[in-house]
Amino acid sequence: MKLFNYNISRRHLAKTFTWRFFATCDTVIIGYIVTGSFVSGLQIGIYEIFTKMFLYYLHERLWYKSRFKNPKIRHILKTFSWRFIGTIDTIIISFFVTGNLLFGAKIGIIETITKMILYYLHEKLWYRVNYG
Repeated sequence: MKLFNYNISRRHLAKTFTWRFFATCDTVIIGYIVTGSFVSGLQIGIYEIFTKMFLYYLHERLWYKSRFKNPKIRHILKTFSWRFIGTIDTIIISFFVTGNLLFGAKIGIIETITKMILYYLHEKLWYRVNYG
C-alpha cells in the first residue's frame, strides 16, 4: 500500500470542504441564536473553518485506515467520534470569542444535536458518491 494515494486523498479533501461549508453555516446560526450577536457567530464560524478542516482531515485519514466494514456501524461510529472532537473544539473557540464559558457550552450542546444529524446525512451521501 502506498503511503499517499492521490485519488483517496482528493476524496478526503472534497469531503472536508463540503462538510465544512454546511457545518460552518450551522455554527454561525447557532452562535447568533445563543449570543444574540451575528458578529460573534461569524467569528466562531471563521475560526472553526481552520481548526475543524484540519481536525476533520485527520479524522478522515484515521477512519480510512480503520477495519470497520459494516457501513451502518461505520457511519454511526464516525458520527460520534467526529462529534466529540468537533464539540470540544467548538466549546473552546466559543469561549475564546465570547469570553463566556456558558455560551461555549450552550453552543456546543446545541451543535452536538444538529451536527450529528447533518454529519450522518453527509456521510450517507458521500458513501454513495464515486469520487476519488
